[in-house]
Amino acid sequence: MFFLWPQYLWFLPVLALLPVAYVWLQRRRGSAALRYSSLGVVRAAASGRAWRRHLPPALLLLACVGLLFAAARPVARVPLPWARSSILMAIDVSLSMRVTDVKPSRIVAAQEAAKMFLRELPKNVEVGLITFAGSSTVTQRATLDRESVAASIDAFQMQLGTAIGDAIVVSLAELFPDDGIDLTEMTYGSRPQGRSLDDKAKTPPKQITPVAPGSYGSAAIILLSDGRRTSGLDTLAAAKMAADRGVRIYVVGLGTVEGDVSSPDGMAIYMKLDEPTLREVARMTGGEYFHAGTAETLRTVYQNLGSRVVVLKRETELTGLVTLFSAVIAIAAAALSMLWFGRFT
Repeated sequence: MFFLWPQYLWFLPVLALLPVAYVWLQRRRGSAALRYSSLGVVRAAASGRAWRRHLPPALLLLACVGLLFAAARPVARVPLPWARSSILMAIDVSLSMRVTDVKPSRIVAAQEAAKMFLRELPKNVEVGLITFAGSSTVTQRATLDRESVAASIDAFQMQLGTAIGDAIVVSLAELFPDDGIDLTEMTYGSRPQGRSLDDKAKTPPKQITPVAPGSYGSAAIILLSDGRRTSGLDTLAAAKMAADRGVRIYVVGLGTVEGDVSSPDGMAIYMKLDEPTLREVARMTGGEYFHAGTAETLRTVYQNLGSRVVVLKRETELTGLVTLFSAVIAIAAAALSMLWFGRFT
């Protein structure tokens, strides 16, 4: 916990003097001639419940301490559910995903793990699906309809190439439609001549102010790949775009790290997992990297991700909560004083 206005905490020593002053006044009153201000005081003293005289002032002091803490604007990291959550799964559908080192094959293991992930997510979390190989496609926009997403997962079409950076950019374009993120323009550059009428209506790229990596609490990207970039935008440049927007990317590296595997037709192929780059993507964006070498490991990874991406610890100002608590304590002190003594403390 920390305080936005910690200078107000310097008044705490002043409050610490109040109990001392209260004890001094009680002793002074006891040494003077005894005067009963009300019949209620007499009854309280006679019944041995003199502690009632001290409880309302103690509660009032506690309320004052709480209000002072509220004035200092405390901030704490607390786990909070997202008001509106979106998770985009970006899954590699390149031809290397046919390899059977992960049983029954990489693509089938990825499909089964992704569908299991869907089943275990809370129902209020929207899920979208991005597939990528040589190009990247929005296969299913973020939706609460789990059956539609599962059907899209079952309908994967394998392609040549691996454009990891494109998958990240397309995911960001889905999450921030008003930012004017255009993958085609980023790939081939702007073309001032020969544009179609549709191009004229495109929103110009929005200039954003970078935020802290991982600070965007309403969405996350889960990226699964089994290889290295062979086409498309630079992977780390795309990760920088996500980091500047505060979007976490959880990266799953699937398959062998060494690179020597056998294809379904029995031919040896070389496809080395680019772990350094994938780890850096996760680090830059405040996410995490996981290596899944088997189907069971992959299922475990997705199970863990289900709890990681839905609830996040956020820095939340507690001023309102502390103020409410202090007000309730002060009201309780006044109510007890009126009930027992017929006057406010």
